[in-house]
Amino acid sequence: MQDKDILIKNIEKVHTTEMGVGRISRNLEISGDVVEYCKGKILKNESKVEREGKNYYVDIDDCIITVNASSYTIITAHKK
Repeated sequence: MQDKDILIKNIEKVHTTEMGVGRISRNLEISGDVVEYCKGKILKNESKVEREGKNYYVDIDDCIITVNASSYTIITAHKK
């Protein structure tokens, strides 16, 4: 199974911490529900997902989203 398929299959498990919300909001300059924003980016057809070690890296539009591969926690996201 491809990395993207695994991540999408487990999309309902994707979450972040309180500190993660602040970090992602600040880095991407967004407000609102950052988890739903990131899930939407992950689910886009154009998103590219690669697993490197313990993390998935999602490359989509102008940002990179880092998701822990075992807990599905969004660690961070930043603009390219």
